Amino acid sequence: MNEPQLNLPELTVSELSIALKRTIEDAYGYVRVRGELGKVSYHSNGHVYFDLKDDRASIAGVIWRSSATRIKIKLEAGLEVVTTGRLTTYPGRSQYQLIVETIEPAGLGALMALLEERRKKFIAEGLFDEARKQLLPYLPNVIGVITSPTGAVIRDILHRLADRFPRHVLVWPVKVQGEGSAAEVAAAIEGFNALEEGGRLPRPDLIIVARGGGSLEDLWSFNEEVVVRAAAASMIPLVSAVGHETDVTLIDFAADRRAPTPTAAAEMAVPVRAELMVDVNSLARRALASWQRNQDARRSELRAAARALPDADEVLALPRQRLDHAAMGLARGLQANAQIHRISFSRIAGRLNRNLLRGTVERRRERYTGVAHRLRASLTANIAASQTRISQQKERVAIFAGRAERAVRGLIAARLARCERDGQLLAAFSYRGVLARGFTLVRDAAGQPLRTAAAVVAGTAMEIEFVDGRVGARADGRVSAVKPFPASPRPRSRRDGDPGQGNLF
Repeated sequence: MNEPQLNLPELTVSELSIALKRTIEDAYGYVRVRGELGKVSYHSNGHVYFDLKDDRASIAGVIWRSSATRIKIKLEAGLEVVTTGRLTTYPGRSQYQLIVETIEPAGLGALMALLEERRKKFIAEGLFDEARKQLLPYLPNVIGVITSPTGAVIRDILHRLADRFPRHVLVWPVKVQGEGSAAEVAAAIEGFNALEEGGRLPRPDLIIVARGGGSLEDLWSFNEEVVVRAAAASMIPLVSAVGHETDVTLIDFAADRRAPTPTAAAEMAVPVRAELMVDVNSLARRALASWQRNQDARRSELRAAARALPDADEVLALPRQRLDHAAMGLARGLQANAQIHRISFSRIAGRLNRNLLRGTVERRRERYTGVAHRLRASLTANIAASQTRISQQKERVAIFAGRAERAVRGLIAARLARCERDGQLLAAFSYRGVLARGFTLVRDAAGQPLRTAAAVVAGTAMEIEFVDGRVGARADGRVSAVKPFPASPRPRSRRDGDPGQGNLF
């Protein structure tokens, strides 16, 4: 059995970690590594943490905020990249990691594979279905443009709109390339959709998302999931005008229309005003000619119908004659009707006399007198019944009042007794009872009680409270020791020699 070699230097954990860190950094001060991104985490402070792996190994990586701002693409799991940086260790977890300074896709093949994967995913979700597409308005009043305010794209769109049909344009300035550009474009689309109709800021009738041409990496922001979903969810018709005619991004499939260039997007947005005016004038002339032809045809039909109608005197001759005969017989009819009614009234007046009316009045008077007697009897009975009920209710109210008075008196007595007990308890716990037994309460200048002699120094102003008043004092700084209370005698145990009953155990 070999003896342990005691002449080896003894290292602490920190010393060993520092030695390993120095060795690894000296041997791999600057490396270039290719691999596939695993888990990617964007920290709130701007740093990016990720795993770089291949089919047999994995290494942790970190991109500090100063380097992360220069990265043009969004890092996602599964993307094959080439990183450049330095290798170091992280003593807190006993692991080595790669501090990345630059990172770029491993050729266009990786980006195209990621792009195709996303495209299939969105197709499966139905974001690219033609049934979801909206029709563009023929002549929008307000057009919202999402693009960079400093590029040539916005000038081309405004110039083309001014040539064809000037419209009110709202520009939402965004970054169209680099870190954060995808989030800004998505926020702009959602912001236009969030505007209220009839609000202080007009809501666009059409949205144009525009950017000039560039490489696949430059246009990658328009392939991000957040931009594609925002475009698909837009309730306002959206035109995608990203890149040149040969450039294709995922927002082109999610948009309602794709324009090959920003200028073509402006042409899709509005018609040519001059051509529209020519069409309107042509339609107006055609409408006027059609109306004139229709009026001429109606006029000819009316004349033909008028020629077929008989003469008015012939049509009205017979009705006029019947009217004349009726007018002549009307006077005779009125006289005969009046005579008949006069005879009828005279016959009825002969049957009416004073005795008949007097008998009718007497019968009615007797009938009303009987009804009045019955009403007085009924009223008297109701009054008597009401008085009886009122007397009964008064008795019940008096009984309830007595009960309530007794209950209130009992409740007040109980509360007074409880208040008296609480007052006695408060007096028992009050410090003034202690003062009455000869003790005093010492406070400092701030009114706080002084509990120990160590808290008092020479010259300290104090206030001493007795049971009958307070007295001011000032400390001289002398501290006298306080004798402790004598210990109470320990009770003797029967085990210590008590001759009484012995221990049974």
